[in-house]
Parts: sequence; structure tokens; C-alpha cells
Amino acid sequence: MKLNVGGIDRILRIVVGVVLILAAVTGQIGAWGYIGVIPLLTGVFRMCPLYSLIGFSSGGADKQG
Repeated sequence: MKLNVGGIDRILRIVVGVVLILAAVTGQIGAWGYIGVIPLLTGVFRMCPLYSLIGFSSGGADKQG
């Protein structure tokens, strides 16, 4: 698996994912906030399927995991 999410992109994905999930759990936003699972998982695993489809990588040199 090629890792294609790195650095600041990874941190932002994790933070945005956690914030959306917490906001949904606490009732501040609706159930749509659980969509935060997607950026959270792509940040944790450092792999974004959309980036793979378009041939983009924010992680610098391609790395194999």
C-alpha cells in the first residue's frame, strides 16, 4: 500500500475528523458529523483512496507500507 497522506495534511485530517465526531456525539451538530470518520481514518492510516485515483501525494516521496 502506498502512503500518500503526510505531514500537515495528516494532522489536519485527524483533527477535523475528531472534531466532527465529537460535535456529533455531543449533539452540537446532526448525525452527518459522523462523516468525520473518513478524514480520521485516512489520517491515521496515511492513505487516501481519492489521492490514489488522481495520482496525488502530500507525503513527499512515495513510501511503501
